[in-house]
Amino acid sequence: MRVMPMPADANGNGDIFGGWIMAQVDLAGSVLPARIAKGRITTVAVNQFIFKQPVSVGDLLSFYAKVERVGKTSITVHVEVYAERNPADLHVVKVTEANLTFVAIDKDGQPRVIPKA
Repeated sequence: MRVMPMPADANGNGDIFGGWIMAQVDLAGSVLPARIAKGRITTVAVNQFIFKQPVSVGDLLSFYAKVERVGKTSITVHVEVYAERNPADLHVVKVTEANLTFVAIDKDGQPRVIPKA
């Protein structure tokens, strides 16, 4: 996933709100589990979240997700976020990384078994 934060996403210091980045990580991290679970999922845990560098308006953020573990009802995903800065003299830096756990749920919101591939 790629996204560019806008001025409305910034705090009073001009840096992008950590909560905004967390929401984007949750979105990017949910794509693979939804495919694997073949249906509805929900985020049940943010196991780790590390902000390595601030993000600024105009940075182009790229989100890369990798499945770490598939359990009976849950899927753990690692997401790394990189910022492309200064297009005239391009510089790419890792700004965030996180581990999240998603659970497959049924129509009633109850955990369900993840189908075999």
